[in-house]
Amino acid sequence: MRIKDLPVSEKPRERLIKYGASNLSNEDLISIILRTGTKSENVKVISNKILSKIKTINDLSHLSIKELTSINGVGSIKAVTLLAALELGKRVSNKEFGNKTIINNTKTVHKYFAHLIGDKKQEEMLIILLDNKKRLISYKIMYKGTSNASVASPKEIFNYAVKECADGIIVMHNHPSGILIPSKADIEFTNSLITSGEIIGIKLVDHLITNGKEYYSFFEENV
Repeated sequence: MRIKDLPVSEKPRERLIKYGASNLSNEDLISIILRTGTKSENVKVISNKILSKIKTINDLSHLSIKELTSINGVGSIKAVTLLAALELGKRVSNKEFGNKTIINNTKTVHKYFAHLIGDKKQEEMLIILLDNKKRLISYKIMYKGTSNASVASPKEIFNYAVKECADGIIVMHNHPSGILIPSKADIEFTNSLITSGEIIGIKLVDHLITNGKEYYSFFEENV
């Protein structure tokens, strides 16, 4: 059945207008983003196919364009639109963190930044830059690695920090395994950042390992 043939009470857009986005199902929200179905299947059917590929809604952002377009009814435009909407949602969730926000609490840092990399299937590294009053200058994901390693260079990290005139950096990377115990490589990397920072004059404020829910802080643990 085509969407236009459904009762008004079952049409995703009309439901959003009447009840608000927070009251819609995942199927309805995805249907609104995708907009249209195919000649043989309406957009709600296609949305259900996408949802059948994941265990939880958090896994939706893990789907690649290739995986999405392998689903009948999802072309490259629909796949790109969906991934763009997911990324925008992540950025909006970080709205409380803007330039000049003071960052002086590890728990707060984790609360507002862990969602960017915490649930990834591969290791990623986030660099957060601060000024001399611990105010946020900028942040970005600099590295994407494998399921158990992220390739990172202190030189590239500090080049970024110098370019942005930072006085301090916070490094955060994820462990896809969920295990927060730092590896030997993690410890050596942290020590190299401390040493490089002392030479350049840019302090490593902390290095966090996250699994999305919990974190390990090198400085809280005095490692």
